[in-house]
Amino acid sequence: MPKHRARFLATLMASLLVAWTAVACSTTSPDDGDKPVVLTTFTVLADIAANVAGDRLQVESITKPGAEIHGYEPTPADIRRAAQASLIVDNGLNLEAWFAQFMDDLDVPHVVVSDGITPIDITSDAYAGKPNPHAWMSPLNVGIYADNLAEAFAELDPDGADGYRANAAAYKNELAAVQKDLVSSLDALPANERALVTCEGAFSYLARDAGLTERYIWPINAEQQATPQQVAAAIDFVRDNRVPAVFCESTVPDKPMQQVVSATDARFGGTLYVDSLSEADGPVPTYLDLIRHDVDTIVAGLTGTSPAS
Repeated sequence: MPKHRARFLATLMASLLVAWTAVACSTTSPDDGDKPVVLTTFTVLADIAANVAGDRLQVESITKPGAEIHGYEPTPADIRRAAQASLIVDNGLNLEAWFAQFMDDLDVPHVVVSDGITPIDITSDAYAGKPNPHAWMSPLNVGIYADNLAEAFAELDPDGADGYRANAAAYKNELAAVQKDLVSSLDALPANERALVTCEGAFSYLARDAGLTERYIWPINAEQQATPQQVAAAIDFVRDNRVPAVFCESTVPDKPMQQVVSATDARFGGTLYVDSLSEADGPVPTYLDLIRHDVDTIVAGLTGTSPAS
């Protein structure tokens, strides 16, 4: 067994023992009278889930705003929280590389919110052929997320079933409006400006929805830095297609993309949000804010205009 897995399992078992002992030794649960806790793997899912849950459930995120989700390392506190949750929500599609191990010894139900979406495969590097996990970057897909959450919440809390389904339907109406704005905002761009070049290949679903050609430096955020070959390929694409602007995500350094800017005529179009919301007083405190921010930033960058306020 690899050393890192052995350490993880030892931490997991110790944390679960503490949590279970605390529960067993209590004459009444510390959560008596509280709402059921729904624990999501990252902040974007927490916001989507909260829109469906309304005021009947307490929705929390394991990771904090700004966290990089792919290679997250759960803490003992995360494991204790999960052991006492009523439901755990994950994205699936291999996004949370740590999640299967995290759930191994937890007797807590969980729902994979991406079930039912049509995945887009990654086409390059070691991840080629695997599904791109960033399905929430399509508002249309998030409508499927909302339906999956409504059914999971209805099973958890049957008395609230009608409310969860009504909340999901209302949220899907908001998502449809964002989708319409996305398409109309980008519709007039000329062919060479209909290209979305980013650090991570996190925009396949958004690019599909908007009719954009997607290029990126690396397919999935990982611990290794961008290779010279990856940067060179991005430079060649930007030069060959006269792409006016390039972008990078908030959870990774933009230094590799700045190399692309230095080697081409493209400008740096701005920072996009994908894997994490901001704090409540930041630019993208909700999922709908995130998508609107990204669309405004992409349009402004590609057209050379000021972002919408």
